[in-house]
Amino acid sequence: MEDNFPILQSSNFPMATNRLQHSQSPYLLQHAHNPVDWFPWGPEALKKAELENKPIIVSIGYSACHWCHVMERESFEDQVTADLMNAHFVCIKIDREERPDIDNIYMDAVQAMGLQGGWPLNVFLMPNQKPFYGGTYFQNLKWKQLLSNIADAYTKHADQLAESAEGFGRSLNRKETDKYGISAGNADLDADDLVEIVTKLSTQFDPEWGGMNRIPKFPMPAIWDFLLDYALLSKNENLQEKVFFTLGKIGMGGIYDQLRGGFARYSVDGEWFAPHFEKMLYDNGQLLELYAKAYQVSKDSFFLEKVQETVNWLQAEMLQEEGGFHAAQDADSEGVEGKFYTWTYSELTKIVPNEMPWLSKLYNLKPNGNWEEEVNILFQTRSYGEVAAEFGMTEEALLEKLKQVKAQLLQVRNQRIYPGKDDKVLAGWNGLMSAGLVQAFYATGEKRMLELAMKNLNFIREKMMIDGILHRSYKNGQPYTPAFLEDYAAVIRASLMGFEASGKSEWLDFAQQLTDFCITEFYDESDGFFFFNNPKAEKLIANKKELFDNVIPASNSIMARNLHRLSLFTYQEKYSEISSKMLGGMKELIIKEPGFLCNWAHFYLESLVPTAEIGIVGKGAELEAREIQSAYFPNLIVGWSESPTQTAPILQGKTPDSSGNALIYVCFDHACRKPVSTLEEAASQLPYLA
Repeated sequence: MEDNFPILQSSNFPMATNRLQHSQSPYLLQHAHNPVDWFPWGPEALKKAELENKPIIVSIGYSACHWCHVMERESFEDQVTADLMNAHFVCIKIDREERPDIDNIYMDAVQAMGLQGGWPLNVFLMPNQKPFYGGTYFQNLKWKQLLSNIADAYTKHADQLAESAEGFGRSLNRKETDKYGISAGNADLDADDLVEIVTKLSTQFDPEWGGMNRIPKFPMPAIWDFLLDYALLSKNENLQEKVFFTLGKIGMGGIYDQLRGGFARYSVDGEWFAPHFEKMLYDNGQLLELYAKAYQVSKDSFFLEKVQETVNWLQAEMLQEEGGFHAAQDADSEGVEGKFYTWTYSELTKIVPNEMPWLSKLYNLKPNGNWEEEVNILFQTRSYGEVAAEFGMTEEALLEKLKQVKAQLLQVRNQRIYPGKDDKVLAGWNGLMSAGLVQAFYATGEKRMLELAMKNLNFIREKMMIDGILHRSYKNGQPYTPAFLEDYAAVIRASLMGFEASGKSEWLDFAQQLTDFCITEFYDESDGFFFFNNPKAEKLIANKKELFDNVIPASNSIMARNLHRLSLFTYQEKYSEISSKMLGGMKELIIKEPGFLCNWAHFYLESLVPTAEIGIVGKGAELEAREIQSAYFPNLIVGWSESPTQTAPILQGKTPDSSGNALIYVCFDHACRKPVSTLEEAASQLPYLA
């Protein structure tokens, strides 16, 4: 049966009643029929606030956000509430995925007020955009009381609110590097620092369920990616097993869509059991890359299953016709969170009656449900081997049965009403997914994965660039909103991987073009880091720098690693000079707070253990490159060509053997070891962490 995905757009709603009807964003279109007189962010709304001397409400969310939907239903669709908002405020709705720069500013402001951040984010501003109060989700009664109180305070004590806003304005304009005492500069690197970082992280592991020992539980791919590479480079098998243990638990959890593939954002509990069911492209791109690496190292077929199923989900449900990937799938369908993904026991019994004994054991199915409202989340707590043994089957036989059951259940599930989909394409998130697909290709050898990645990179280059400027968003044939550092960083990284995978120098050139643009437009010479927003593109009340790694690594840490790799591909020292100073500035903070700086820690590891520059030239070069890439060695870059070439500096001056067959050059800091012709000989020249 054909999969039908309802796209969240204005045609689904009654006649739009506010200015959001002209937006591209599915999230803004969801609010286009609210009685609230919403404006999108822009000069019209900001001018109106100044002319009418009204405070501004900035309300920020995203289409897959459960509590954003709840607040919309309770408050923004309520006429009484809307009347209050319209009478006393200029109301601006923002999709945080389209404008993460504005979200960063006002999230910082709310946290500076001593309040908890999150979405929906609702912030009250003076007409000059400076914030004086805010919060996240408010129940309708509390929201109406707050609106009345603020309207009253603005009428009677506007000067006091302005004073408060000035204070927060000053706080927002303080440089992140000043705030955390960071000054860029070259630093001495020491292997003992990495031991300390890994020891600190290890004390935060959950020994029972994997992941970090906190609730709710986010997968945090950057942490496990760093730890896997550290374990391999230091030959620490115990740590490697801890990484695999975590990835095993996540892959068995309800956070993973056991039928279709793909991961939800996080689980509300500590066992990866009950997720918020939204699936975001950025999580899935990073987790795809991580599970691919785990399979390459371990050859555990469980990890391979997660890679293949997740790519199947991506192809079936997230791919648009031009090669871009949609941003997200919602948690809710028919107004109920998780309804699309959960099952009653009786429903399952009707569909696969003969398989219920072993299926119930495998997925913890209960007659009265294992979750709320008497429904079951498919939640695996025992291995395939254990369940097979209990029911007198081989593991192969169980997996064959499971494949058939999944297909049957998926056929039934596909007839349900789908969760809403955010069908805009975001450059940075697509970059993360392209990188994941390249790694998945290395792991599986499946050509479709490389084809998806390269088609996606082509889409970004052909459709999301206007006059040499990358754009953040794309929908209905239109790129819009100039990109942020997050977008540039992720696309540069994917382009470098595209060069390694395809051997086509155009991808190295593209990565270099984007990097040079970032240095010109985003780089702040005064402290050695990059702004998140391009300060030359639009005047905001603050220009922020993203330094801490979160569910997506910090754009500065991705950029630092890109610059390091680019300098090795191009032999241009200007890139490594910037990146090593960035690492020097972050070093003390990485050692102190590694849990939020793991992509930086990864760069520390890459800088301490020399990164191998591998050039392969001659007949059979692609095959040799594939052998190296599919084996997975951390901390190396690969350039290859079937014939001698001057296109990429990493390949210049390198020649095949006397018969024209490929030779492998393993080099460090542009100095090469004796060329060899086999993977084993090349691997023996790679360094480890002593």
